[in-house]
Amino acid sequence: MNVGFLSAELPRWDQVLRDGGTRPSCLGLPFFEDERPLRGVAGLCDWRLGGRLARLLGAGASETRLRGSFGERLLIPTGQKLPFARLVLYGLGPVASFNEDRARIAGRELLRTLGALVAGEAGTLALVPPGRSTGALSARRALELLLEEVDALAPPRQIPADARLVIVESVAGQREAADLVRKGRSHDEAPPASGDPGDSGPPGGVGPPTTL
Repeated sequence: MNVGFLSAELPRWDQVLRDGGTRPSCLGLPFFEDERPLRGVAGLCDWRLGGRLARLLGAGASETRLRGSFGERLLIPTGQKLPFARLVLYGLGPVASFNEDRARIAGRELLRTLGALVAGEAGTLALVPPGRSTGALSARRALELLLEEVDALAPPRQIPADARLVIVESVAGQREAADLVRKGRSHDEAPPASGDPGDSGPPGGVGPPTTL
């Protein structure tokens, strides 16, 4: 499987949209049950979607569809506001219960779910490694665990042979983990240039996911 990076920065995402190329079919977006407000890539997605994710996850809100319990999933279309056609939100449970075993399970289930969504297509999948939003795992360790699951699920198993996987990670995280994708894989994302236009973002056995 071809693996690369996409910077977790809105200006870079805007560039992808402006370029008009093929968008990743979906983004696997793990988050913690007690992670409020959403952080990292999830926070950026929520910002660009006008707070839609926060409303869906709001305790007691009439629109609440997902709590973030471990293994919960929800599929959300994004329109033209993000460089990912769909989001697959995936609950990681409470931060205090998170460990490497849960990271492996979450990564495996997300990969299976994303693979099923692009079955029969030469699609591009995007994924945030579980544990990165709060720094529970370093960029390098989170990607190591995820790539172990990629290898375990490679064809003829649940991931299409011609699928491409894009890891959404900060520039600093890319530098920390870049050698992992160079080992027999492709690494093709350069850090974005400073001063790019775009808003700066917010302050400070698997079945199909529920579809919204």
